[in-house]
Amino acid sequence: MTSSRKLSDDEVQALLEGLETESDAVTTQKFETGEVRDFAFGKEDLSLLGDYYALRLINEKVCRLARSVFLPMLRVLPRISSFPPQVKTFDEYVESCENFASITNSRIEELRGNCLLVVDAPFISHLTNSYYGGSKIQSLFQGQGEFTATENRIVEIITEGMNSALEMAWRDLTSTKFTVQSREENIQLVSFVDGNDTVIVCSFSVQMPQHDPVSFDVVYPLQTLKPISSQLRSRVQNEYAHDDRTWKQRLENAVLSIPLTLSAELARPKTKLGKLINCKQGDVFPVSVQDQILVKLNGESYFWADLGKVGPNAAVAMTKRVSHNGEKNDR
Repeated sequence: MTSSRKLSDDEVQALLEGLETESDAVTTQKFETGEVRDFAFGKEDLSLLGDYYALRLINEKVCRLARSVFLPMLRVLPRISSFPPQVKTFDEYVESCENFASITNSRIEELRGNCLLVVDAPFISHLTNSYYGGSKIQSLFQGQGEFTATENRIVEIITEGMNSALEMAWRDLTSTKFTVQSREENIQLVSFVDGNDTVIVCSFSVQMPQHDPVSFDVVYPLQTLKPISSQLRSRVQNEYAHDDRTWKQRLENAVLSIPLTLSAELARPKTKLGKLINCKQGDVFPVSVQDQILVKLNGESYFWADLGKVGPNAAVAMTKRVSHNGEKNDR
């Protein structure tokens, strides 16, 4: 049987005091060993971001597409890898960057926002030296405060190629177009977003043979990506194919599109050398057209054909293929 005895007032008071003492000990043990910071609900942008899984997939496609941008300049196929997107304020990002760099501000009209393409100055020097005939991949960067006209041309080529790569990579998720708005060489002077605004930094590493890796960044404001945040969190993406034909089909079509010179040999008249030397304007050489004429491609005999007419134009109807041993084969 269970006891129905009730606790006395002294016993209840002692039990409560014991619970309070144990709670204080646990609290002291938990929080005194580490740093504690205030947290305000509704004011933390990271809680709104979540895991932008689709953005990682987009960055992987940018890596593959960007290889074709740098290959003509480096003359080697670089290995490009992406880092996980980082979320920080714009001021924090500016503090982590070198002041002198190539910063291109591009407009994303469909998302009603902008993005930054930030390329370090030494990397621009690498590309310039290699693109214009450098014997090996090396840097000519000496800490100057502005780019030369040649380096600015390299920046334009990079920007054009990277914007095309970004458009292709984003096409799986949404159709976008990246349009260059402005360029700067000092990141402190960039008018992009407020310093306290949150941005998403997508960093890429470019590895070249016998050289230290270099990097470039693509920076998106968090407000630009918020309208499609649900799509960016999705783990199901449709693979967009720029061309649904296989490589073999495209190669075959390219070969079949090679232009060839087609000629028809109507006859082979013969004459004496003396008559040919003494010929003058108005002389006539008789030519008898054969029943079948020879059709040639780039000087090589391929078909026998009949001479005819299509509308106002002369034409030939190919009847037989010329074999390698000179015989006529039906075709």
